[in-house]
Amino acid sequence: MKEQIQFLPGDPDISIVKLTDDSRQVVPGALFIAIKGESADGHRYQAEAIERGAVALVGEEPDRGLGVPYIRVPDSRLALAQLEAAWYGHPSRKMIMIGVTGTDGKTTSTNLIFRILKAGGLSTGMISTVNAVIGDEQLDTGFHVTTPNAQEVQSYLAQMVSTGLSHCVLEVTSHGLYQHRVSGCEFDIAMITNITHEHLDYHGSMQTYRKAKGRLFYELLQGDRKPGGPEKAAILNRDDSSYDYLHRLTKVSQISYGLSPEANVRAIEIESGAEGLKFIAEGPGYRQPVISRLHGEFNAANILGAFAAGVEGLGIKPEKAAEGIASLTAVPGRMEHIDLGQPFTAMVDFAHTPNALSKALKAARQMTDGKVIAVFGSAGLRDREKRQLMAEVSVKWADETILTAEDPRTESLDDILEEMANGARTAGGVEGFGFWRVPDRGQALQFAVQRAEPGDLVITCGKGHEQSMCFGDTEYPWDDRVALRAALAELLGVAGPEMPRLPTS
Repeated sequence: MKEQIQFLPGDPDISIVKLTDDSRQVVPGALFIAIKGESADGHRYQAEAIERGAVALVGEEPDRGLGVPYIRVPDSRLALAQLEAAWYGHPSRKMIMIGVTGTDGKTTSTNLIFRILKAGGLSTGMISTVNAVIGDEQLDTGFHVTTPNAQEVQSYLAQMVSTGLSHCVLEVTSHGLYQHRVSGCEFDIAMITNITHEHLDYHGSMQTYRKAKGRLFYELLQGDRKPGGPEKAAILNRDDSSYDYLHRLTKVSQISYGLSPEANVRAIEIESGAEGLKFIAEGPGYRQPVISRLHGEFNAANILGAFAAGVEGLGIKPEKAAEGIASLTAVPGRMEHIDLGQPFTAMVDFAHTPNALSKALKAARQMTDGKVIAVFGSAGLRDREKRQLMAEVSVKWADETILTAEDPRTESLDDILEEMANGARTAGGVEGFGFWRVPDRGQALQFAVQRAEPGDLVITCGKGHEQSMCFGDTEYPWDDRVALRAALAELLGVAGPEMPRLPTS
């Protein structure tokens, strides 16, 4: 547990009672870490922090002589992560840590590894962008979340240690890596799903984005092998374009997975259908049948990567890994079925990149002989290039496309939809026949289910498990699963939830 810590050599009378990078959260006895953020610079609030009771400061700029001890560091975010880890007693050193990163499939893979470890008899916790699981307790990790901040990560890990857990599976985003939110963690196993077009608004280029992901694998070198723990290992996707880069970067043991004959663990004889997936996981000395209720051939890669992490990385028996995989019937907001008795299939998925949308729609195509009707948008203040790309993908793989709101933030929703419509037209779509613009997302879902005929499939993408949608600077309550149920209930004339309201309603 956290406690007062004397962090300042030469100042034995100064005890720190709290760490914070938010001057508004400073209390008497706090250590304030000044961080340069995207919209605010914490160094400007150092005087305010002292007024609120800060007894010491950490920052990147020269000491301003404000009358309290000042520690200058090259990177305040890194310092914060390391301080938080020390504050909580370095909990990651007391567990086996498995990190999962990638563009698409992180949450699913994290949940799969968690189930595999549980089936293997290991006391395991999990931190994903959906929730944190600590023993019998599930904690919501937020609305629009990436990896939780350093304080939250270390707090969750400390709770896991105090609960007696021996392993933790942690979903790690590129933002979390770039901003050092997990730099206070010492990982033993790192897995990559894939690296595709996403977050270029933040990282600037695919090279920088790839480098951010690669940090998880490079940092496997930190810390020694833990007593009784596995050899440090990287689980790499042999079929993904990231493989060559990560293969060169990674300096620990490597385990590859994929369809490639060169992969250490291969998936063969893949069958995908309405009931889920079947394949054979083939590795050194075994051919293990795997059955999953998850849908879409793309999930075969997520399952196989999790299998490789559990079996080859952590020594779990193949049959136990298969048992864990079979126990995961759904992941919140990932190809999640919504059924109110309607004569067509309705699903919610988190696909919000061109690659993920393509895979989701291909999977949907395999699940129906009728039309595939896709509903999605593209976020404001984010990667603009993907707006046209996603519309092009949908025109190619869906029969009907409905473009709508998805966190426009301070951008014009009409302008975003026009960019997407341009992409749809470029791919041969005809507005009013193959694709439509319906700015209000609730109305878009109502329109979609009204157009669906028996045997069709309606899929709404981009929001998944998220619990809010941002217009301007305000987060409005929104859940695609609730909204889709509301649209279906209205269509069927049955009891159901009320449609959430947005500013576009």
